[in-house]
Amino acid sequence: MSYRFNKKQNTLNFPWKSFLTSLAGIAIPIAIQNLLTTTASMVDTMMVAPLGELSVGALGLCAQFSSLLFSSYWGFVGGGMLFFSQYYGSKEDDGIERSYGMTWACMMFVAAVFSCFAIFAPHLVMQVYTDKVAIQEIGIQYLKIVGFAYLMQVFSMAMSSLLRATDRVKIPMIASICSVASNLFLNWVFIYGNLGAPKMGIRGAALATTIAAAINLFTIYLLAWKSGYPYLFHVKGHFRWSRHHLVEYFHKCFPIICNELLVGIGNMVINITLGRQPEQVIAALAVFRTMEGLVIGFFAGFSNAASVLVGTCVGAGELETAYERAKRLVYLCSGVILCVNLLLFTLHSPILHRMSLSGESYRIGTHLLIIYGVASVIRMGNWIQNDTYRASGDAVHGTVLEIIFLYALVLPLVVLGGFVWKLPYWAIFIFCYIDEPVRYIEMQHHLYSGKWIRPVTDIGLKKLPAFQEKLRKKEKH
Repeated sequence: MSYRFNKKQNTLNFPWKSFLTSLAGIAIPIAIQNLLTTTASMVDTMMVAPLGELSVGALGLCAQFSSLLFSSYWGFVGGGMLFFSQYYGSKEDDGIERSYGMTWACMMFVAAVFSCFAIFAPHLVMQVYTDKVAIQEIGIQYLKIVGFAYLMQVFSMAMSSLLRATDRVKIPMIASICSVASNLFLNWVFIYGNLGAPKMGIRGAALATTIAAAINLFTIYLLAWKSGYPYLFHVKGHFRWSRHHLVEYFHKCFPIICNELLVGIGNMVINITLGRQPEQVIAALAVFRTMEGLVIGFFAGFSNAASVLVGTCVGAGELETAYERAKRLVYLCSGVILCVNLLLFTLHSPILHRMSLSGESYRIGTHLLIIYGVASVIRMGNWIQNDTYRASGDAVHGTVLEIIFLYALVLPLVVLGGFVWKLPYWAIFIFCYIDEPVRYIEMQHHLYSGKWIRPVTDIGLKKLPAFQEKLRKKEKH
């Protein structure tokens, strides 16, 4: 896609119709897939709710361990998407296959580590997240089973990332529909012992999740094979690495990996602090995290679309197109998230009650949603800018900024507020987002500078000097 300059007005005629069509074509299937997954988590919580607040709290803390797994492998997803989208834009099949192989191997190593902890040392995991013995015992039962799902879930995510970056977004969406539907049905069967199955309680939820993960993995493979999709099945190409390729891969990925891992550790510290709050706060947080997942799941579709739409342009050498797209995506996606937050808050009362929150826990859950509703619009603006920078080759700027603020400002305030100053839960929760407005201002400055456009393809590198010269002339005027 190219843009036309109006010489009289010296402005860019932006093709909104084709841009929004492309955005919707990528974002909506991904958003639907993510929302289905999050809805399944919400239904999991609802179905476990009759077992009591302790079970809800234990399920929420186990979800935080899964979130740490997500943070640990997501750096490889972000790095992989950088290479997938740019090589796809420049039509370099060998680069796509090679990058997928390196990404898959790294992700599966991470998944294996977390599976071992969940299956063989679940008591250590639960002791980290809470000091409530009753909640620990329930969580241990869940982790021992769901640990087997981690390898399959991460394998599916690796494939889904490649499919999304190469314009095959419907396959992961269909697989997710099959997975979610089977998870809901199997929850009903195993949690309460229907259709002659044993009544397993929290262990039934874990078993349903594990079987659903296998169905998701199988469905992606089957649909990709039937559609003739090439990149997943050229196994020899996945492992045709050289030392040069590994150095280039980790040079680009290392900042993203560090970012996601350090953010994951930071979030773990936050969750440990909040896990020492009263049981009502822990239960309310578990429900809030599920509802937060709705917002993040919906937003992730637009964030992934932004990465693909901008990254493919950078890889194809259409640098001005990438620059103009990125500027509009930030504000467009922030506006969408504001609308989603308003809808969620409108419906919050019946949802919280259905998840067994009442009285004090209901009041706490409502306060958390109000605070998050305000903070998340700015937070998601920072998120999409960082994802856009990464897909364009700049994995350092947003990473350094986020880590500095997290460890120099957010974590000290959260830990001091929880363990030293003994502040109420809502004050600690506000501290979790206190850095977002300042980072947003700096990220905006970097966005308009255009310095985040750093191609990895030959055609993109050839076009870079001319693009940089145009930006310099623009700054002078």
